[in-house]
Amino acid sequence: QLQASGGGLVQAGGSLRLSCAASLRSFSTYDMGWFRQAPGKEREFVAAVSWSGDSTYVADSVKGRFTISRDNAKNTGYLQMNSLKPEDTGAYYCSAALGAQSFWGQGTKVTVSS
Repeated sequence: QLQASGGGLVQAGGSLRLSCAASLRSFSTYDMGWFRQAPGKEREFVAAVSWSGDSTYVADSVKGRFTISRDNAKNTGYLQMNSLKPEDTGAYYCSAALGAQSFWGQGTKVTVSS
């Protein structure tokens, strides 16, 4: 239902843009979010955007560097990641939620070298 892409290997200070393509019916009614999981650590919240795109939230650890957005006409969400740091390394997952219903993508791997 959700397909994340755009991960890869980048040097510290570089940028990547992740995409999350959704095949959900009425994707535009779902809030969307990005989470990440570093090796040996628990999954953590990165950013979220409301169904309309009007409201966004980002974790303090990425504030000022990451931007979340969505294009409901394309059924796609994005995570623009700038000024990447080695501690941003991990698998990034997108999710879509509506009430008690939620969907997760398969994850895309991001590796930031120092």
